Amino acid sequence: MSLLFEVKNLKKSYRKGTTTIKAVDGISFMINKGECMGLVGESGCGKSTTARMITRLEQADEGEIFLNGKEISRVNKKELRDVYSNIQMIFQMPGDSFNPRIKLGEGIMESMINQGMKRRQARERAQEYLEACGLNRDFADRYPHQVSGGECQRASIARAIAIEPQLLICDEATSALDVTIQAQIVELLEKFQKEMDMSYLFICHDLALVQKVCDRVMVMYDGKIIEAGSPDEIINHPQKEYTKKLIDSVF
Repeated sequence: MSLLFEVKNLKKSYRKGTTTIKAVDGISFMINKGECMGLVGESGCGKSTTARMITRLEQADEGEIFLNGKEISRVNKKELRDVYSNIQMIFQMPGDSFNPRIKLGEGIMESMINQGMKRRQARERAQEYLEACGLNRDFADRYPHQVSGGECQRASIARAIAIEPQLLICDEATSALDVTIQAQIVELLEKFQKEMDMSYLFICHDLALVQKVCDRVMVMYDGKIIEAGSPDEIINHPQKEYTKKLIDSVF
């Protein structure tokens, strides 16, 4: 495998009154092409903040982010569009991917049109991806509130992969769904990873799920990555006490 993505010494702090909270405290990691990297840890450990910095929804205080060897954390607006056509994100709450006032099809088309695709072609492609995600084409004409959570998450996957990114960030993408729908969404994500040779950053609190889908996994605690390895290594031979407690809570 060749290197696709790298984070070096990423940091983010917040002020709460007179207190400084280190949400992410100097993390570094790499993701190879075609690899699914898991990131696990309890709520509030810094997982989602990491994802938001990678996607520029938040600006890092310090650190560097590389995609295909190019530093991307501080590129200008013109370069940002090109860079982030290669990085997409699926959120925990399916509705967060869409403007509630526009139809699902329009939401999926938006990123393609921003990349220069003609509107008619973008609509056809949006419908094709909805079908690939297990939805009928007429879902393009529905609003987010007119579909179930599982259907909306399928549409958000269609939106994320429509521009064929190299890296897909799944931020607790299945945790708001019931077990049956969760399994279907995971199967869908695995299918697209194989078909499109995408890399995933799979953020999750469920170690059993990470063991099933990820090639490697990082354990995050209090803003730091405290250990990393294959899922079997982490689950069967944890080195840190926190990791042992995390495993005991699942298995």
